[in-house]
Amino acid sequence: MYIPTFDDVLAAEERIRPFIHRTPVLTSSYLNGLTGAELFFKCENFQKAGAFKVRGASNAVFGLDAETAKKGVATHSSGNHALSLSYAAGRRGIPVTVVMPRTAPEAKKAAVRGYGGVVVECEPSTSSREAVFAEVVAESGADFVHPYNDPRVIAGQATCSRELIEEVDGLDAVVAPIGGGGMISGSCLTISKIAPHTKIYAAEPKNADDACRSFKAGHIIADDAPQTVADGLKVPLKELTWHFVSNHVEDVLLAEEQEIIDAMYLTWQRMKIVMEPSSAVPLATILKNRDLFAGKKVGVIITGGNVDLNKLPWM
Repeated sequence: MYIPTFDDVLAAEERIRPFIHRTPVLTSSYLNGLTGAELFFKCENFQKAGAFKVRGASNAVFGLDAETAKKGVATHSSGNHALSLSYAAGRRGIPVTVVMPRTAPEAKKAAVRGYGGVVVECEPSTSSREAVFAEVVAESGADFVHPYNDPRVIAGQATCSRELIEEVDGLDAVVAPIGGGGMISGSCLTISKIAPHTKIYAAEPKNADDACRSFKAGHIIADDAPQTVADGLKVPLKELTWHFVSNHVEDVLLAEEQEIIDAMYLTWQRMKIVMEPSSAVPLATILKNRDLFAGKKVGVIITGGNVDLNKLPWM
């Protein structure tokens, strides 16, 4: 297992620069007042393809040699990695196939197809996803770009927190959502190197709390098909992401379903930005743990904005 280094992050930054946005960092005096903390929101909802995952996907796609690239790329994803890999493959002009749960938001499936991706549907469980995907790769010989358990992907995601640390000096903590752990691993990789005094917190839905249970147990515990409004956070940790979580994360904080929906609503209402439920989990955990963050400078990573506008969770 190759563990990416900070040199890989620097190489990724150069490689992906032409294909991504350097996203803004926004603040809200209202949310600062509500939490007692000074919050700095890194807005990856404004990223290409609407999510941070375009960073890792672009790093993987544009790092392929010409011969490998000809066979294309493939992945399994509930949405944002699917969109991002389709976007990156389209920019390079190579084929892309994505295995997606049949329950994934129609908006995300349509966007994958819009970028030129081929969608193959599976049942909404990790086991079904991996079985269907194995068939796809056996047939095409495409390069597998894992949504998170891939050093190329983690190095790409790490560029997000690097931009945040460059822009906001002296952060006491950074809070990011955790599902499979790609973003949190990238955050660990960067922050442990360039801001070692900044604490890293992972934010997770209580209904899909396998990362929290893994963290407490000291080994990976995987759930097959948890149910949560935060559809991007249903997947379990893998060996590579567990390495970063177990070595660098301060704690895994949990939020109930209604707390996630309330935090999402609050951000839409007060900051006037579109974010998806997975992105609301960090704010939900900060609101729930005010004492932990009061008086601190806290970076909050808003991971994406790909939401079905016809099915908003408070409707």
